[in-house]
Amino acid sequence: MTYCVGLRLDRGLVFMSDTRTNAGVDNFSTTKKLFTWNVPGERAITIMTAGNLATTQALVSLLDERSKAHADRAPTILELPTMFRVAQLVGSTLKEVIAESAPSGQNAASFKASVIVGGQIKGGPPSLFLIYPEGNFIEVTDDSPFFQIGETKYGKPIIVRAYDPAMTFDEAVRLLMVSFDSTIKANLSVGLPIDLQLYARDSFETLEQPRITADDPYYQTISQGWSDALRNALTDLPLYKSS
Repeated sequence: MTYCVGLRLDRGLVFMSDTRTNAGVDNFSTTKKLFTWNVPGERAITIMTAGNLATTQALVSLLDERSKAHADRAPTILELPTMFRVAQLVGSTLKEVIAESAPSGQNAASFKASVIVGGQIKGGPPSLFLIYPEGNFIEVTDDSPFFQIGETKYGKPIIVRAYDPAMTFDEAVRLLMVSFDSTIKANLSVGLPIDLQLYARDSFETLEQPRITADDPYYQTISQGWSDALRNALTDLPLYKSS
């Protein structure tokens, strides 16, 4: 399992993903789930993946390979005119990979994956799309300003309660760190390190961020501070008056 969040702000986009792909008592493994493509001054595209690892790796490899073989596979994600068209291409490629991975007689559900794709192409606004295994997708809206994939339930409440589109990037990162810490505490299948990426509106370049590890001082401060704040908030609430 995994946990990824794409968040739209007035000032741009925030992407955050864990890296755990397998978890057991003595078996942990990690891999990157956040990928970017850039054409400086013209477009910046980010993809985050969750689901069957073979499927997601094949998807990213195909998109990357085809973006470098323009004559054979035009148009690619580096040539399409809008983010909507990029989402269509990613969706059709995901559907193609799943179909090829599940030969006749095998359960296609075993090869399913979901994707968040976001970014901006010159001439259009920054946007996010949630792509389903079937290849169809939905676009972020003012009423639904963020998308989650993977193990979503533990980290959603804090985003719903505290999100504000006018947030700064630093405020948004703090919010998502709490969301991820809550998920990591509740589910073994989500874990550090965490990959973070920021995209400023109309910059057409991604702002690379360091990978956040378990010994990161800021992460430790957020994790401990949030635990203390929850305990204090609970203590301050009135007690139930039993009969």
